[in-house]
Amino acid sequence: MSDAPRSHEAARVRIAQLVPELNEHARLYYVEDAPRIPDVEYDRLFRELEELEAAWPDLRRLDSPTWRVGGPPLPAFTPFRHPTPMLSLQNTYAEAEVVEFEARVKRFLGAAPGEGLEYVVEPKLDGLAVELVYRDGVLESAGTRGDGEVGEDVTSNVRTIRNVPLALAPGDGPAPSVAAIRGEIVLPRDGFARLNERRVAEGLPAFVNPRNAAAGTIRQLDPRIAASRPLEFYAHSAGLLEGASFGRQSEFLGMVLRWGFRVPAGWTLARGVGEVLEALRALEARRDALPYEIDGAVIKVDRLSLQADLGFVSRSPRWAVAFKYPPGQVTTRVRDIAVQVGRTGALTPVAVLEPVAVGGVTVSRATLHNEQELRRKDVRVGDRVTIQRAGDVIPEVVAVVPEEGREARPQFEFPNRCPVCGAPAEREPGEVAIRCTNGLSCPAQLRTALRHFASRRALDIEGLGEKLAEQLVERGVVRGVADLYALDPQTLASLERMADLSAGNLMAQIERSRGAPLHRVLVALGIRHVGEATAKVLASRFGDMDRLVAASLEELEAVPDVGPVVARSIYSFFHHPENLATLALLRDRGVKMEGESKQAPPAATLAGLTFVITGTLGGMSREQVKEAIEARGGKVTGSVSRKTDYVVVGSDPGSKADRARELAVPVLDEAGLARVLAEGPEVSRGG
Repeated sequence: MSDAPRSHEAARVRIAQLVPELNEHARLYYVEDAPRIPDVEYDRLFRELEELEAAWPDLRRLDSPTWRVGGPPLPAFTPFRHPTPMLSLQNTYAEAEVVEFEARVKRFLGAAPGEGLEYVVEPKLDGLAVELVYRDGVLESAGTRGDGEVGEDVTSNVRTIRNVPLALAPGDGPAPSVAAIRGEIVLPRDGFARLNERRVAEGLPAFVNPRNAAAGTIRQLDPRIAASRPLEFYAHSAGLLEGASFGRQSEFLGMVLRWGFRVPAGWTLARGVGEVLEALRALEARRDALPYEIDGAVIKVDRLSLQADLGFVSRSPRWAVAFKYPPGQVTTRVRDIAVQVGRTGALTPVAVLEPVAVGGVTVSRATLHNEQELRRKDVRVGDRVTIQRAGDVIPEVVAVVPEEGREARPQFEFPNRCPVCGAPAEREPGEVAIRCTNGLSCPAQLRTALRHFASRRALDIEGLGEKLAEQLVERGVVRGVADLYALDPQTLASLERMADLSAGNLMAQIERSRGAPLHRVLVALGIRHVGEATAKVLASRFGDMDRLVAASLEELEAVPDVGPVVARSIYSFFHHPENLATLALLRDRGVKMEGESKQAPPAATLAGLTFVITGTLGGMSREQVKEAIEARGGKVTGSVSRKTDYVVVGSDPGSKADRARELAVPVLDEAGLARVLAEGPEVSRGG
């Protein structure tokens, strides 16, 4: 910290500059989806703040973004008393009950039967209800609902949630002296899927659903666990509010957006019960397309003066009601139980079901996760079971439906040998998963290893999909991943659904992959617990494959973000003779292992710009284009909006190109993209 302030006062002044600046950039990134600086610049400022706080701990502010990384484990949660009672809602399950709700509201207010009251209809997020208390605009405390009067103080965990403002963004005036903001903490569907994939890969039981995962995370005593999981907070109402006011619920939603919160997407202002019912049906129709789980909608009288007149009954408000959608669960019968073998050799039991519609798709298979889960749920062939599917999450068996005679069905005998190759299947000490011991000599492991090897975040070999991988293994053309680099066009063209053109394209992709960066080679090797982030750290620390292979266990453990478990996995991988033989073959066949390029990173010429890619690109893969844009400070998203700066269009583009033309978003062909990457943006969108 050679250029850091050398006095307490100078440090205080600099921290006072850094904290609001970093919080504003975090809001732009996590809430507005519109970053203004590249990640590398944010990281530089963040490290400067960390160094200042380490030198002068007494200057660390409650709104410092360094709280987000998590602190030491807590001894226990202390009670959190809500400034005003945090009550629950009455539930309704039928449209007739919604009609009766409005009739009760009108009777209580003395409104004319034909008078159309205004309501706000909001998605009811299926998460953990919490209240965040801000004093003079700074997050002071956070608590769970509890019994409505007293909950658990979870401030340390809530501070780690990236889209929770540690300080309220400037609104239309000074920050309120007290603002108690209520909402839901959720795990978005994609984050939940990634979290479960990681847990299963590590031999841990998968979470049953996003709500349980979010609630369990917030109730962990170690804030670092919360910091490691992709939690999000969505505001939906206010408790105590001093120094700010609003006259309608719809105004509140706009006000908290200006303060830096997210609110549930898709809320609607409706006049009269007819529009309310239309809004409920429309929300249910797009339920599975939302990024998070919802279990219904909340209907609120919009005008606060009417809310005050209506008041409360028992422990629920008269002015609001929850409409619950049918749960995304169905029952069906188990026809069989199969055992699949994954890339790491893990044996996963799968229930083969009588086909049933759930979550908008027909499901015929559902995961049972591992032997322990199979035993715990005691699923047997012939059982009637409840299954659930949330969005794109793999369907799973939730529970067995009790019925007469099921005890006579035999329990499933989990195999002690691989069902594909017959090799012994064993459980390593401390693990949940049982694994085939045959490595890549097992055809099932080799098939999945090939698909992983060619995946986008690995060596990005377009055209090597599941069907082709199966053919290559079944015909004995490929006996290990290194054999991909011994293929010839004639052999490929002789396979089903292949021809000279597709074989030539695949050969070009394989040839291009020989020069992939070292971190991608590490990802492709499929080392357990080593994902893209860890691979980049390893490539940067050791520089080339030889140094990494020769690293001691102690050297590996000293690498940032590599703990004892990951270090042991890496060390074991590079001390397995079969893996070393694979590395030697890859090197002999031209795969680059000399280390990452030491060239200076490109300038951040695309900082703050958002790109969308559509169609097939000839010169570069999509992942390469994404990396090139991100290396220059830009961002790549999946959908076109008015915030998009460029749409990169290849051959056979989809609807995104049409959407770009509708919104007058600049379109780049490959030549235009090359110019932008080399010279910077061609035009300014001007916001």
